[in-house]
Amino acid sequence: MSVCERMASIEPPAALQLARPAAEGAADLLAGVPAWARNAPVIASRHAISAIKELAWLAAHVALYPAGVIAERHEIHDPRHRLDPLSPATRGLLLADIAASGTPIVLLHGIVDNRSAFAVLRRTLRRRGYGRITTVNYSMLTSDVRTAAAALARHVERVCSQTGYEQVFLVGHSLGGIIARYYVQRLGGDERVNTVITLGSPHAGTQTARLLPLKVARQLRPGSDLMVELAMPTSCTSRFVAIYSDRDEVVLPNRSASLEHPDLVVTRVRVHGVGHLSLLVDRDVVHTVADALTERMAADLACAQQIDATSASSHS
Repeated sequence: MSVCERMASIEPPAALQLARPAAEGAADLLAGVPAWARNAPVIASRHAISAIKELAWLAAHVALYPAGVIAERHEIHDPRHRLDPLSPATRGLLLADIAASGTPIVLLHGIVDNRSAFAVLRRTLRRRGYGRITTVNYSMLTSDVRTAAAALARHVERVCSQTGYEQVFLVGHSLGGIIARYYVQRLGGDERVNTVITLGSPHAGTQTARLLPLKVARQLRPGSDLMVELAMPTSCTSRFVAIYSDRDEVVLPNRSASLEHPDLVVTRVRVHGVGHLSLLVDRDVVHTVADALTERMAADLACAQQIDATSASSHS
């Protein structure tokens, strides 16, 4: 008798024989449970982790908030004149995309916020080699997107005058992204703006705006006059990168932050499990922002978007 035959002839222990029917019964029981019920614990744990991260960043941001109340100085210094004292990341960006490395970056915070919200993103951009970064500290009492966009236009003109650059990059979180979009799309800002990156910005409005007793919140409601104006035909030439999350608890529905407009060049980047505030500190998101500012990496993002869209259509 071969070894395999002898092993096959061995009777399983009695305990195992008793356990087998129970295991089979449990499997049959689980098979009858709907998929959503089986996945509920996993989904709940993911939501819990996302909520914990969001609360942790909220607590840290509250601590940083006072430091961002005072507007930064208007002067933008970038003392890079030689390559030898620079970090490898800075040298790499300068050599790979010298235009992007020097182009000024203007950051716009969200509603009732200030420039302290960009502490992590700003540090990451500097480490990645971007030397000219400034923040617009618009008033937390801002009541009109159009007025804020006009103030942004003046800030951009001042930045271009100081640096000698003809164009800038804009990065806006939440309401800041809507202000940036209005500036380039409706006020002719596309002549000054190469790329607009929005993070969790309600481009088609958000239902949560109905809960805020603020005048500017009325402009962020779906179907508002502002949303209708932004949906109008446009000849805007600026490139857009819309980063949005499937766990954004502020922009509802989440898809509203993806920016869909037939006349705009938009690269959409969907991230998973990242809360509205956490978009500013999530490692993958902040590096995606840095990548999107260079022409080569922006092309890679657009290519990845096309691949995702093709894959989705093939499975539908």
